[in-house]
Amino acid sequence: MQPLNDRVLIKVDEALKKSEGGLFIPEAFRETTQTGVVIRIGESCEAAIEPGDRVMYHKYAGVLVSIDGADHLVVKTEDILATIEEAPHVDE
Repeated sequence: MQPLNDRVLIKVDEALKKSEGGLFIPEAFRETTQTGVVIRIGESCEAAIEPGDRVMYHKYAGVLVSIDGADHLVVKTEDILATIEEAPHVDE
């Protein structure tokens, strides 16, 4: 799937299935995430994002689609709120 114009295709991060304490969270109570990885960008996308970037998007943004069994969103670039940089790993 190739998004058009200023739209971006994002693979949505999966909701947590287990709490930090190790308890399983029933599917009905799992919170949806607002983060994901940019898969493709439209040809007129002028935002400073590229495929592979982790991003946070507006909660009610876009159109949800399923591709190969995984949730994806097609959003406008204006609905992307931030890029997420991974914290550096510190060896102790």
